Amino acid sequence: MPARLDVAEIGHQIITLPARAMEPLMAGLQRLVGIKRMPWVFLLPNLVAVLLFCLLPVFINIVFSLTGSDRLYPAERPFVGTANYDILLACQNYLDPASCKADLFWRAVQNSMIFVPIQVVGMVTVSTIAALCLNRSLPGRGFFRGVFFFPVMLSPVVVAYTWQWILQRNGALNGILSWAGLPGSNWLADPQSAFFWAIFVTIWAHMGFYTVIILAGLQAIPKDVYEAAKMDSASNWRTFTAITLPLLKPIMLVVFVLCIIRSVQTFDELYVLTGGGPGSATMLIVQYIYEVGFAVQPRNFGLAASASLLLGLVLILFTAVQMLLSRKSNNG
Repeated sequence: MPARLDVAEIGHQIITLPARAMEPLMAGLQRLVGIKRMPWVFLLPNLVAVLLFCLLPVFINIVFSLTGSDRLYPAERPFVGTANYDILLACQNYLDPASCKADLFWRAVQNSMIFVPIQVVGMVTVSTIAALCLNRSLPGRGFFRGVFFFPVMLSPVVVAYTWQWILQRNGALNGILSWAGLPGSNWLADPQSAFFWAIFVTIWAHMGFYTVIILAGLQAIPKDVYEAAKMDSASNWRTFTAITLPLLKPIMLVVFVLCIIRSVQTFDELYVLTGGGPGSATMLIVQYIYEVGFAVQPRNFGLAASASLLLGLVLILFTAVQMLLSRKSNNG
């Protein structure tokens, strides 16, 4: 027993050695800046990281959006004012991308305005149903929770290549249909089917993340509430609409905001799966920004920066409106 205590004491000394070594330095720093300013000392590394990797890139992006040419260094780029924004917003009819000067940008905006609502509603619906099922006492529940979350751990490129192998002309899906005596199709060559599969693949790849969040919200609901509803002979639908959904409202708001931001920023899966095609049928805004800023020659950093700032502004406004509506509904 004494030997075991000695080993434990030695382990404790080793673990606490870095803290004890820093103690004189922190004590001197506290005397220098005062105890009231010590929280800022601990926050300083995080603030520096936010400044360097968040605020500074935004500022550089603003500079690029107001300058022209294909030069990379800001000092070598001439100031053009709002010329990049004028190019993006020059349209005779905003509902017709062909009438716009930056027609691909508005085609991407149009695709995003269709893609985002369908994908978000589908993602939230499927994730909620999956969470409700996984919250029940089912055999192998832990296994199925892992199965639903597994796609989230995969690289988006791996997901896209896997589904590309399934959906291509000589892929697994057409092989199964041929075995069943049914006609196949080139799923990724038709604009409508490519758009459908783009939504399906992104939901499949990310629903596990939102399922876990909703499942955590479901498990936080007190069991007594459901027992009281059962004693009142409430139906399952009545229990879901009167108890589960209202208590899940804060969680669902977080899920909706995260889904919208993730959906608008969709790039990896679609770029590998369809390349934005056929034509520009599945090109979204982020892919347009990438194509203009990096893929095509000459590279137009200013136009890409302007498009990304417009996208960020729309996301900020939409999130603010959604938070405001949620606050009003909670206060009401």
